[in-house]
Amino acid sequence: MLEKNKNHLIDITGMTHEGQGVGRIEGFAVFVDGALEGERVEIKIVKVNKNFGFGKLVNIIKPSGNRIEPFCEAFKHCGGCSLQHLDYQGQLDYKDRLVKDNLKRIGKLENVIVHNTIGMKEPLNYRNKAQFPVASEDGTVITGFYARRTHDVIDSAECGIQDKSSDRIRKIIRGFIEEKNISVYDEKTGKGLLRHIMTRVGFRTGEVMVVIVINGSGLPFHNELVTRLIAGAPEVKSIFLNINTGDTNVILGNKNVKVYGNDTITDYIGKYKFHISPLSFFQVNPVQTEVLYTKALEYADLTGNETVFDLYCGIGTISLFMSQKARKVYGVEVVEDAVRDARRNAEINGVGNIEFVAGEAEKIIPGMYERGIRADVVVVDPPRKGCDETLLGTLTDMQPDRIVYVSCNPATLARDLNYLEKHSYKTVEVQPVDMFPWTMHVECVIMMTYCGLKGK
Repeated sequence: MLEKNKNHLIDITGMTHEGQGVGRIEGFAVFVDGALEGERVEIKIVKVNKNFGFGKLVNIIKPSGNRIEPFCEAFKHCGGCSLQHLDYQGQLDYKDRLVKDNLKRIGKLENVIVHNTIGMKEPLNYRNKAQFPVASEDGTVITGFYARRTHDVIDSAECGIQDKSSDRIRKIIRGFIEEKNISVYDEKTGKGLLRHIMTRVGFRTGEVMVVIVINGSGLPFHNELVTRLIAGAPEVKSIFLNINTGDTNVILGNKNVKVYGNDTITDYIGKYKFHISPLSFFQVNPVQTEVLYTKALEYADLTGNETVFDLYCGIGTISLFMSQKARKVYGVEVVEDAVRDARRNAEINGVGNIEFVAGEAEKIIPGMYERGIRADVVVVDPPRKGCDETLLGTLTDMQPDRIVYVSCNPATLARDLNYLEKHSYKTVEVQPVDMFPWTMHVECVIMMTYCGLKGK
């Protein structure tokens, strides 16, 4: 039986979907933050449950050949990048295994082609959006990221995965907060004014938007802050105050007040131009997004005669890619603001063969099918919880020739593929794409083909 506070030597035989090392002591699974597969480590048991426990890494007896020194001083505490101690090839190998394990264990899928994860040539400074919580510690303003599994803010001078302009901008705002003695938000009391600093960067255009999230109706001396920002970061083209007075963990409120510049900034994915507002959803890694969507278009295998459904379409990025080779594309998205953005994005790119519909896909698609509107190819890009079973049932009734599934969660992906496999679809290929280097997250795009009898 495991005992709390007792030290053990343990061999790490695998890694979890959260990037923890895992080994066994007398049959008990033990999870260890910071330990890598293949290592022998000394740990201290810190928590014991009925069938498993958690250990704190004390000493590395035999390190993995893939272990490296983290590039960030906040790594041990920050909840952002859990794999900084693993070299980049090791991360890609880990994500390969993660996808294959979920497909086999949850999806019960055998003999599926799973390609190696497509990585980045330059896996640093890849994020085009940064969200820095602001807090106070012993009277000192700190801006950084949340500690693992908490909302305690870990201070850091810079972040190696964000665009470099984001660190420069938050440094300016932090100095302004301290000089003007502006209060910062305390989640426990609900008091204080400044909650978050958000930056959005157009990688292809260089344009930057700054969004300052406040627990109030205005920011004292905001004109002076605007002057400092555009002097210290001339790439800033737009500055907003975002009003969030709710007792919530949600970062952004629904109201934005522009205090400088343009309503949007502009960026591109492939040849397509996008206007990005403070509340727009836009993939945070534009380099890998183009890789992902190009693969999705390849898997759709369009000839120019197909009707395509793009479900959970967001601001229409995949819809635009599909429109190049489709006869007609229908995009469905539950967030009405995103649908408005999608319509505007189709307009500014001169694309006329897309129709966007606001509503829940599991309600919209059955209605369209009943009216005789069916798809030859369906693309789904759901949130982490995966697809609603009602929607999957309608798709299998509709019998499109191909389903292209874009997923950010291998577990719910495997579950949904298992359902589709039981209803006359065959998983042909799986292509993982590393959208989030140094983290345990992996995106996948999957091609499925119908292999039943049409009309049955």
